Amino acid sequence: MSEALLQELASPAFDEARRRIYVALDVDSEARALEFVDRLSPVVDGYKVGLELFHRAGMRFVESLLKLNLRVFLDVKLHDIPNTVAGALRAIAQYPVEMVNVHASGGPRMLAAAREAVDGSPYRPLLVGVTVLTSLNDADLRAMGLAVTPAAWVRHLTEQALQAGLDGVVCSAQELAMLREMVPPSFERVVPGTRLTDDDAHDQARVMPPDEAIRHGASRLVLGRALTQAGDPVAVLARYLRAVKEGLNHE
Repeated sequence: MSEALLQELASPAFDEARRRIYVALDVDSEARALEFVDRLSPVVDGYKVGLELFHRAGMRFVESLLKLNLRVFLDVKLHDIPNTVAGALRAIAQYPVEMVNVHASGGPRMLAAAREAVDGSPYRPLLVGVTVLTSLNDADLRAMGLAVTPAAWVRHLTEQALQAGLDGVVCSAQELAMLREMVPPSFERVVPGTRLTDDDAHDQARVMPPDEAIRHGASRLVLGRALTQAGDPVAVLARYLRAVKEGLNHE
């Protein structure tokens, strides 16, 4: 690992780029996750804890990140009856996580209950609604009985999130231009699945390079397997942060 590279990425020139990203800890053990955090924490202070790691390590692991003064996006995609989602969020909001998500397809009553639960809690994490997973395409939606395009469904779910007072949505980069015309600038647009042009898209169906995603209005990006599966994650991180910085220069 190059000390000069770490110093470059930790410099004030990359402050805004670093603030815009979370690294997804989509690994199969707490030990691997902590090893990854230790390797990247000189530069990265934002991490996404998703379903696999959360079900292995729970809030105890989240607490360990918070004790290191790291920003946490708890990606648990809550989707249940309103009372259950509200109860889960009240439990989560006992901790100072930065952001948590629910499925926007849970409906207006569930979204309203989620908003109320977060507002009445000791901490008030950003509450964002998952619209259409980035792995889904037109054919997938048809198979689910939805006679709409991903973009149309994202628009519909975003309208529900706005009406319920959520702080933002999770969407693919391909819907960013549309959302920019319908949401206020402060409304979070969280984009997973960004890939540099020469990277493997894995199971993501609707992707875009990070610099383009920022230019089109992404407020935050989640960087996943392109980093966690890399032989030299710091070198890959450098490429992504430089791309984000380039996008911010033309935002």
